[in-house]
Amino acid sequence: VQADLAPAAKVYDRGEDLIAAADVDAVLVTSTGSTHEGYVLAAIAAGKPCFCEKPLATTADGAKRIVDAEVTHGKRLVQVGFMRRYDAGYVALKQATAQIGAPIMVHAAHRNPTVPESYGTPMAIHDTLIHEIDVLRWLLDDDYVSARVLFPRKAARAHGGLRDPQVVVLETAKGVLIDVEIFVNCHYGYDIQCEIVGEDGIAKLPEPMAIQMRLDAKLQNPILTDWKDRFVDSYDVELNDFIKAAARGTAAGPSSWDGYVAAITSDACVAAQATEGQAVAITLPARPALYR
Repeated sequence: VQADLAPAAKVYDRGEDLIAAADVDAVLVTSTGSTHEGYVLAAIAAGKPCFCEKPLATTADGAKRIVDAEVTHGKRLVQVGFMRRYDAGYVALKQATAQIGAPIMVHAAHRNPTVPESYGTPMAIHDTLIHEIDVLRWLLDDDYVSARVLFPRKAARAHGGLRDPQVVVLETAKGVLIDVEIFVNCHYGYDIQCEIVGEDGIAKLPEPMAIQMRLDAKLQNPILTDWKDRFVDSYDVELNDFIKAAARGTAAGPSSWDGYVAAITSDACVAAQATEGQAVAITLPARPALYR
């Protein structure tokens, strides 16, 4: 930071004090997940638009408190950072889904080359599957009614405290059956796949742009290894959407309700990990009119 710009910055000991400051018009919450609920509630109490990275809260009860506060306020103020809705590939997939007839099945995969020792089995849901939980609801315009988790043979590269890979099977209210492979030690790269099977056709998420080469007697495409490279553009589009809405004193994009539904679904999926293969019901309360 240039020395002549440094005095313009204000540093606060407490996030709540920054949120309450008279010269703060909107709030971006990108701190550790355990702080999200308190900061978002403070922003709602101050009547300020708030962008909150996922998760909206670390528990479904916490997300519900945010929903209740926003409903009481009477206007949407919160946008949750589910950036896949802003990815050009997913936007194109949603447009294509409208042309293939009623969806029947979805096949998806979320693969990482590796994860640290601190990554435990439930994190495959809360930190990884959470993106599919939201974006598939958005693609299908549907809600989940049950979850099952299946564990195949453990991959050799998975550390001792992690069951990897796993397959999550979700059923929706409209009867769509979804299977999502989570494989966070796949080694070869960062790979996101999604295919929607409809009554009249199939739509598939496009691969990231890459140059195909014929080289060394091989036909090959490079595969990304970093999630930031895969979704970097969507973060810019997402934030621009928030800024435009915040200038009007409101919020756009994924809502507190979407964050709450994702939390409920995540909890059900973690419960299903413990009951391997058995279905765990997902029950949602009535959606408030504010989010319809």
